[in-house]
Amino acid sequence: LKGFSLNNDVQLGQEGNLVGDPTEIALLSFSEKMGFEKADTEKQHPRVMELPFDSERKMMTTLHKEGNQYIAFTKGGVDQIIERSTAMLTDDGIREIDPERILSANAEIARKGQRVLGLAMKRLTALPEKPEELENELIFVGLAGMIDPPRKEAYDAVRLCKKAGIRPVMITGDHPLTAEVIAKRLGIIESEQDIVTTGRQLREIPEEELKEKVEHIRVYARVAPEQKLRIVKALQGRGEFVAMTGDGVNDAPALKRADIGIAMGITGTDVSREAAHMVLLDDNFATIVKAIREGRKIYDNIRKFIRYLLTTNSGEVWTLFLAPFLGLPVPLLPIHILWINLMTDSLPALALSLEPEEKGIMERPPRRPGEGIFSRGLGFDALWVGLFMAGLVLFTEVWSIGKGHEHWQTMVFTVMCLTQLGNVLAIRSEEESFFRLGVFSNPALLGAVVVSFILQMAVVYIPYLNPIFKTAPLTAGEIGFCVFLSSLVFVAVELKKLLSRLMKRKATR
Repeated sequence: LKGFSLNNDVQLGQEGNLVGDPTEIALLSFSEKMGFEKADTEKQHPRVMELPFDSERKMMTTLHKEGNQYIAFTKGGVDQIIERSTAMLTDDGIREIDPERILSANAEIARKGQRVLGLAMKRLTALPEKPEELENELIFVGLAGMIDPPRKEAYDAVRLCKKAGIRPVMITGDHPLTAEVIAKRLGIIESEQDIVTTGRQLREIPEEELKEKVEHIRVYARVAPEQKLRIVKALQGRGEFVAMTGDGVNDAPALKRADIGIAMGITGTDVSREAAHMVLLDDNFATIVKAIREGRKIYDNIRKFIRYLLTTNSGEVWTLFLAPFLGLPVPLLPIHILWINLMTDSLPALALSLEPEEKGIMERPPRRPGEGIFSRGLGFDALWVGLFMAGLVLFTEVWSIGKGHEHWQTMVFTVMCLTQLGNVLAIRSEEESFFRLGVFSNPALLGAVVVSFILQMAVVYIPYLNPIFKTAPLTAGEIGFCVFLSSLVFVAVELKKLLSRLMKRKATR
């Protein structure tokens, strides 16, 4: 405990709290509870030299003054410290090291899911000529097991990842038994096909064999940071889209190579943050899952926005393009088109960006990286919905002229506006019904539709605006006809979604 207290870089914060690495805070807290105050031990044994921890050595050493001599304490990975030790401290004094006895105790602690650190010491009569000499011919002192439970939200995060078609893989420097226990608790390992491998085993696997095995490896234990790059390449070699987290300097190549490199904002180094594509400010895995959920919602809303603008604008284009071929007069005046673009293409389109996430958003598989924005029928919808809208508008023109309505152009103008409002309500989801989503689930969109409808009625019925927009008041029968005909776009899109859902259910049976 004195060794763990001295071999420790934790500092006392301004508010009296301990500041530093969580593992070292745990070790120091326990040491102080057992009577080894850091301030007192450092006063008795002032630090003279330090060999900081690095991922290659997997250990840290501090040298302290002890009277006229010196004492060094080394803490780190149990395997690494055993390799550098020649003796061990027992109840009977210093004896020749027994690696099997130590490793057996290490495995017993690791099976409980605890993180294990080893501690060794070395006495010197003089300062070493080379600092590296401090970590040779050590006396193994003991082991410390620490419970490092996953955060509560991590369990739900892993479960959501699996539902969303994302395969979580654990890469850790911990003992393989510790890593396996934690992975099973989290649900990362669920079957006998899920493999745990170590960095040492990874070095012995040929590249081609790794490409075959990497799909089933769920846990990499005792892995060096440079091996992360090899793991990323193997996954990408199988066509996987890889997101990699990291915080150290040596993680930078893997973060750079990954499709999405995620650096830790709190514990991450500047080098890792520079190499990464994004920085996780709270170092919490669950935040990554929240970002995936938010990203899917944003992408869905972008598609809805594009779908709406393409369908409505293509409806206008088809209307103006086909009318002359059918021998009809110009259906819409320039000011009508400007008004439509100003009102129905602005407020409802912007309100689509506030659409809440759809049900089951984290239960669908990830989209392919090369998938275009017009995939999954968006381009086809823009074509057929636009043509259908144009057909309704042109039918209105033909019917109203044939019936001798003097205000046929006002009717055409109104139908064009209202079809777009019906369309925006129907495309709130690519598959779910408008009524299942909830009429009031996006109040901003509902408000935009109501405001657009009121403004369109104002253009038709306010005398002051009639000469400006070249409109005239419509009778109750005429406006009823326009509303009925416009609602057919909403009905058609809803029927198309219903057919899509039925075909999907039939395919999954």
